[in-house]
Amino acid sequence: MSVLGKAVKLGLGAALALLSTGNIYAQTQADDTRVVAEVGGEQVTMADLELEESAKLLSAHYSYYQAQTRALNDLIDKKLLEQKAKSEHITLEQLIDRDIKSQVKDPSDDQMKVYYEGLETEQPYDAVRGKILEKIRELRTNKAQAAYVAALRTQSTVYVTLAPPRTNVDTANAPTVGPKNATVTVVEFADYECPYCQKVAAAMKQLQTDLGDRVAFAYKDFPLPMHARAEKAAEASRCAGEQGKFWEFHDELFATKELDTNELKEHARTLKLDEAKFDQCLDTGAEAAVVDRDRKEGIKLGITGTPSFFINGHFLSGALDYASLRQIVEQQLAAKSQTATASAGSK
Repeated sequence: MSVLGKAVKLGLGAALALLSTGNIYAQTQADDTRVVAEVGGEQVTMADLELEESAKLLSAHYSYYQAQTRALNDLIDKKLLEQKAKSEHITLEQLIDRDIKSQVKDPSDDQMKVYYEGLETEQPYDAVRGKILEKIRELRTNKAQAAYVAALRTQSTVYVTLAPPRTNVDTANAPTVGPKNATVTVVEFADYECPYCQKVAAAMKQLQTDLGDRVAFAYKDFPLPMHARAEKAAEASRCAGEQGKFWEFHDELFATKELDTNELKEHARTLKLDEAKFDQCLDTGAEAAVVDRDRKEGIKLGITGTPSFFINGHFLSGALDYASLRQIVEQQLAAKSQTATASAGSK
């Protein structure tokens, strides 16, 4: 797993540097060359393992990254509270009592009875009243603390260098929009019938608009077996690509969600494609092999669902919102900038 330096500015006041870039790259290189087995005198390195068994390892790495992210966020919150307490010359406990717990109001008896009615219990209300009060206090305190920490984040600065697991993705034959020398490349494996892919499509367009020529976007097909129309939709977008309008067709499919064969052909007419050429391409399955190539690559990488993203090779999965996607893109932009600065300095 790569972890790159000075990455995402989350909008937080006293800088919190979590990892140093030099140590990260050294550790990554050490991990890649570390010998993990020897077979008949032939050494197997960590890089060999990751390359050959990516399908088995990527999801495990990603689950671990998600756990790390949750733990890291908790640690950041704790440090922000500690820093606030220190700046006020009080203990953490005093800060929490003063600014959080004191703001929490106990529920009324009527509110607790409503809560009680939602419980599956045969115990009388009076017997569980104390536990209900304790639980509601806990919920309200947690909510108040979350709001308090969120406010601290707007006043502080944190640089998160923890990045998702990374692998190599071939983009040579993928439809791509953006400059060839873009600092960051976002590769999406998607399914036109997948509701999560449809949901994230707007975020992807927004990224293209906001980040301009710093980022390139590549698309790969990964039609899922439970989506009956996804395969032909993928082929249709490739047929449109043969006439130079892949991205226009791609956007039309995600915008309209109209994927029946007759609708695919109607999209082609709307985009003023050569009707006869498009229809023949779609009806004969001329692009089926191309779609299948992407799907096989996704399976080899370890993809099990859509949408799946590789941002400079760093893997993310699921219906991510704009902020989550941009966070990793900004992280990679910052890392590349820092690397370039360090290289220039050494010269």
